[in-house]
Amino acid sequence: MIGLLQRVLRAQVDVDGRSIAAIDRGLLVMVGVLPGDTSRSADRLLERLLGYRVFPDGEGRMNRSLTDIGGGLLLVPQFTLAADTGRGSRPSFSSAAPPELGAALFAHLAQAAQARHSPVACGRFGAAMQVSLTNDGPVTFWLES
Repeated sequence: MIGLLQRVLRAQVDVDGRSIAAIDRGLLVMVGVLPGDTSRSADRLLERLLGYRVFPDGEGRMNRSLTDIGGGLLLVPQFTLAADTGRGSRPSFSSAAPPELGAALFAHLAQAAQARHSPVACGRFGAAMQVSLTNDGPVTFWLES
């Protein structure tokens, strides 16, 4: 699984002109699912997201995690993260998980996150979403599990 995480001051997902998910300070995570991913991959990604130290401590060093600061977690499914961009001028999505697997693993990740952390908000799998954010730093990391 791929998690493109961004430290944010706020982030929001809109579908059809209506806000469906929003957080204040925390992490916005775009989630991509690969064909070989399992619920174990999702659990490992969540563990990393909750414990990854990207928030500043009192000295300004990245020593605090999302759990440490009690920040929001906004998960957004984004199958384009798994695209093959190695050739040509158009991405290929044959390297992404089939939609059924992607939807199931995203749902598993979201449910596990809600059981372990608060607040958690989620985008909608398969929807045309508009994502807005105020990146803090900017701080952006690519995680894989």
